Amino acid sequence: AGSRPAAPADGGWPSGPEAPVLPTVAGPGGSGHPAVDAAIQAMANAADLPPADQIAQYEAAHRTLQETLATIDHG
Repeated sequence: AGSRPAAPADGGWPSGPEAPVLPTVAGPGGSGHPAVDAAIQAMANAADLPPADQIAQYEAAHRTLQETLATIDHG
């Protein structure tokens, strides 16, 4: 599993060999929660988009993860 370092001060991420390693889902079957797995996959896919398009993808994944955690907390 990889980890993403803190965002650079200029807000831009390097590309190519110096690019940070994206997080991966633990285990071969993913997280065990389809919504979490979909959010993680969406974030990985967003990395290939232009920066302006990445924001909407990251915000949608963030919303999904917040909603999922809320159901776990209340469930």
